[in-house]
Amino acid sequence: MEIQKNVSLKPYNTFGIDLPAQEFLEIESVTTLQQVLQLANRPEFFVLSGGSNLLLTAPLKALVLYMNIQGKEILKDDGQTVIVQAMAGENWHELVMWSLSMGLGGLENLALIPGKCGTTPIQNIGAYGVELKDVFYACEALEIATGRIRRFTPEECNFGYRDSFFKREGKGAYIITSIALRLSKTNHKLSTSYGAIQSELSQRGIESPTPMDVAEAVIAIRQSKLPDPKVLGNSGSFFKNPVISTTEYTALKNRFPELPGYPQKDEMTKVPAGWLIEKCGFKGYRKGDAGVHVKQALVLVNYGTASGQELLELAQSIQDKVRNTYGIELIPEVNII
Repeated sequence: MEIQKNVSLKPYNTFGIDLPAQEFLEIESVTTLQQVLQLANRPEFFVLSGGSNLLLTAPLKALVLYMNIQGKEILKDDGQTVIVQAMAGENWHELVMWSLSMGLGGLENLALIPGKCGTTPIQNIGAYGVELKDVFYACEALEIATGRIRRFTPEECNFGYRDSFFKREGKGAYIITSIALRLSKTNHKLSTSYGAIQSELSQRGIESPTPMDVAEAVIAIRQSKLPDPKVLGNSGSFFKNPVISTTEYTALKNRFPELPGYPQKDEMTKVPAGWLIEKCGFKGYRKGDAGVHVKQALVLVNYGTASGQELLELAQSIQDKVRNTYGIELIPEVNII
């Protein structure tokens, strides 16, 4: 194991925040990960994956374990569905396109989401009406206390909206090493009613889309609305879409007739955070190099040299304005460190 000292994390987080890690180790196998946990004088450590859901506000005074375990394969194939396994360090979008290239369905709506496979169950990533839980089969995770590998079923992951067991009871107790997904080989159930997918397909003259057609539509929509992190530092959607009681939503709707809402289970309604932020005047706002994207108010951006603290202060200003205007609390989707 080659542990490096004082490594800049700028290449390892999509906001492009230039802060150092006290120590840094690239993890390329489960065995190496287990060896680190068995060190007699094991230092405090921080697990880093794709850095696409992370805002660094201070140097990391820890051993950063950069998860880069590679590998993907088909575990089972019954002719109608397949089980695909991907190791934690695999790039998520590349996994999506790999599965689509083989004619497999299920991940098309989740195309172009940044990050690596190992963090997808933690966040229960989702986009355009589909969430990871819809295709999730199992995952394996290393239990930090014992060094043993444990397998988690969908029920044990206890998925919620951008939430899971790994963000609640299991937080800090496990490191996910691989995921397994159940994908369709025939009779694909496509979800095209969310957002502008159907409109994009119609513009392309596609009436009977394949999973790849849907993915290409999603990619086009995302690229038209969201900045490329390689060009403009960002972490995608910074806040979760708030879910409030339908009673509360109805009362707000009476005050703000244009307020959009999407009915959920148990008499709850989801309100788009981007709409709230835009109506509060933040779309396109910029202070120094910290700003809100000109096309999508849900995305905070680093125009160059913004610090994590400056971006955090901007996020807090947005939260205050939305709370004071609508009485709704915006919760960050991004992990703030």
